[in-house]
Amino acid sequence: MSGRPLDRAFALEAVRVTEAAAIAVVDFIGRGDEHGADRAAVEAMRHTFNILPIAGTVVIGEGERDEAPMLYIGEKVGAGGVEVDIALDPLEGTALTAKALPNALAVLAIAEIGTLLNAPDTYMDKIAIGPGYPPDTVDLDAEPAENILSLAKAKGVRPRDITCCIMDRPRHERIVASVRRTGAAIKLITDGDIAGIIATTDPEHTGIDIYIGRGGAPEGVLSAAALRCLGGQYQTRLYFRNDDERGRAAKFGIVDFNRRYDLHDLASGDVIFSATGVTDGAMLNGVRRKADYIMTHSVVMRSATGTVRWISARHKVLHRKAGTGFRV
Repeated sequence: MSGRPLDRAFALEAVRVTEAAAIAVVDFIGRGDEHGADRAAVEAMRHTFNILPIAGTVVIGEGERDEAPMLYIGEKVGAGGVEVDIALDPLEGTALTAKALPNALAVLAIAEIGTLLNAPDTYMDKIAIGPGYPPDTVDLDAEPAENILSLAKAKGVRPRDITCCIMDRPRHERIVASVRRTGAAIKLITDGDIAGIIATTDPEHTGIDIYIGRGGAPEGVLSAAALRCLGGQYQTRLYFRNDDERGRAAKFGIVDFNRRYDLHDLASGDVIFSATGVTDGAMLNGVRRKADYIMTHSVVMRSATGTVRWISARHKVLHRKAGTGFRV
């Protein structure tokens, strides 16, 4: 960890990167081409990174070098300058984009060196709530029903007034059943747990009080970067399906396979988080194409100051590269 906060100008640089990724996929929304949309977002994000005054290392990316042609873990990006670690998902919700479903995002975190968990591309068990509650209101190892009851008590409401966000997967049937027993409502989402976790920080607007479930570990780190800026409680544990995944984790320096990670274990130091909407969601409007310009809606935030900026931007279309989406 460098111990030196990031330059606040990086916040606007970060949002330019996520805007570029969202703009690049505008013509893929609802057209069933997941791979094409992902490729366009990756190429646009990488191109924009490489004109920024940073010396960045991707620590959460599109996969390991042999699996991803661009923005792989360990890749160096930027035109040179301050050394930073980068976590990214150029298109969180490729299936959501292909089907024009809500909550697809372009997501990025920039952090001081050594302050983001180098998470392997495995699963992670997660529980998250927003800010303003007593410490340890929820517990990853408790029954989901117990966490609902504890959160309702801390919030001063009935359990039936709590809404829990869960990804709609067969692996979550036990969680769903446990939450149902309390009378709490459940919002099932098909993909995109970053948006679901961030939604817990503003339940008055999103209607989501708590997130519980198993999703990707890289998305878990990106979610933690956002919660470092917005506040909240977050507990996770890596979930391994086989020895091969444990071996991959060991290569990342992980020795305790049962360790429980809290918010600051996943993202510490100064971190900047940016997200731009690709499709409409509870937090952000999706990217929109007009005749000669494109509209984007983004949020960019910084943990050191707690500043959160909502940015609506209009981008004039200069040209379009065939097959890869728009350039502005």
